[in-house]
Amino acid sequence: MEDLIPERRRLVLPGEPPGEVARPRTIDGFPADDVPVGSPVGPWEQGDRACIDITALNPPPSPAEVFRYFQTLPLPQLPTKQQPPGDGLVGLPVIFFTDGPTTQTFTLDIRGFTVDITATATTFTWHTGDGTDLTTTDPGAPYPDHTITHDYASGSYTASLTTTWTATFTIDGGLTVPVPGSTTTDGPPVTFDVLQARPVLTNPFD
Repeated sequence: MEDLIPERRRLVLPGEPPGEVARPRTIDGFPADDVPVGSPVGPWEQGDRACIDITALNPPPSPAEVFRYFQTLPLPQLPTKQQPPGDGLVGLPVIFFTDGPTTQTFTLDIRGFTVDITATATTFTWHTGDGTDLTTTDPGAPYPDHTITHDYASGSYTASLTTTWTATFTIDGGLTVPVPGSTTTDGPPVTFDVLQARPVLTNPFD
């Protein structure tokens, strides 16, 4: 519990009656000559000690305010995994997937309110390294449950993954509300070669 002492100052009011030339005034006659209307004048004055509802002075965080915090969270940078590991072969599709966490919860203190933000990876953009981007809503899986593949010509390629995150939040354990917006993270890239297999005829009798 905090012991707060309210203080106040006079504000310069328009002269009366409205529409006529009148000198600015204050509510108690404190001098206000040459002071713009709406400006505070005089010293601060202490009010009476009493219980004061300060809810209106510190409202709960708005969705837009929570979104600003959401954009600064250390969200996972999901790695790109590929199969076969190491070099690939022309004619054999490369399988992509990620094994990083796709859901994470953060607890923040925003102006005295406990805000729980649950972030979820909702879109995965696979940069294959040959100019092609594959966009999926699942993180893929290794063989034999794979869902994301890409065919390559021979060469060396660097692939990476951009993850789009959305979130929901609660304030002091209240209702769950969507965060209005998304953010992205870029995972570490992986470089691999795709080789061209060439058949070689041999004489089994040599």
